[in-house]
Amino acid sequence: MLSGVHDRDRDFGEYVDARALVMRRTAYLLCGDWHRAEDLVQTALAKMYAVWPRLVRVESLDAYARKVLVRTAIDESRLAFRRRETAVSAVPDSAFDSADVASRLDVRAALAALPARQRAVVVLRYWDDQSIEETARILGCSTGTVKSQASKGLAALRRLLEPAGEVR
Repeated sequence: MLSGVHDRDRDFGEYVDARALVMRRTAYLLCGDWHRAEDLVQTALAKMYAVWPRLVRVESLDAYARKVLVRTAIDESRLAFRRRETAVSAVPDSAFDSADVASRLDVRAALAALPARQRAVVVLRYWDDQSIEETARILGCSTGTVKSQASKGLAALRRLLEPAGEVR
């Protein structure tokens, strides 16, 4: 019995070591804050750990983890009473071209301005490179909803990111 617990912990630890960074990046794109992203990942991993022995039957652990993470982010964004804190951004690991940094910040700010479901669709489709069908499965909605939310999300991003004064 004790050996099974150690195997479970070891297997889960190996999975976390291999995937936590990717999950954190995805969570950041969903919420726009590194500290909240870390909280989202921890919550998602805690949910996964609780059912870890049953996950051996799951076809793709990464897809399941993505689904738990996205749903956790959407649930968290719905909690209006939750106190929001804005953290100071961490110092980047390397120097970037200032124009590149400004572009990244603009995209992140624009993503943060999208409603939670649109942001989840855009991140899953265009950052995580998921198919329409996989995105629908992760979010528990129809493929038509994914297409609609992706279209609306991309249109909103275009509006938010177009240079001031430019008219289309």
